[in-house]
Amino acid sequence: MSDLNEVVAQSADAADLHAPVPTLLLELQSLLGTLTATVTTATDRGRRPFRPTPDWSARVGELAYGIYLLADQSGVNVAEAVTATANNLHRQGRRAQASSETDWPFKAE
Repeated sequence: MSDLNEVVAQSADAADLHAPVPTLLLELQSLLGTLTATVTTATDRGRRPFRPTPDWSARVGELAYGIYLLADQSGVNVAEAVTATANNLHRQGRRAQASSETDWPFKAE
């Protein structure tokens, strides 16, 4: 378990925040909705560029905490899962880059 996983698990235990997975998913949806509303307001519904608001970091932190809590409740090590995903995306990107380099300017037949 990573240090961050442990911090989340311990704080959730202390604050009695554990809940079933479906409940945590609903809470995550609400947190994401709050982030979306923040961006919608800050950009005047996309009419202006987004600049993080003073509360942006805290709101992203709440969402990330919720993801770690969900992972803890469902037995997922977030650090391992994210690392595996990053490695897969890196490999896919390298393959796509190699493929586009060999096919340029025309696809070999």
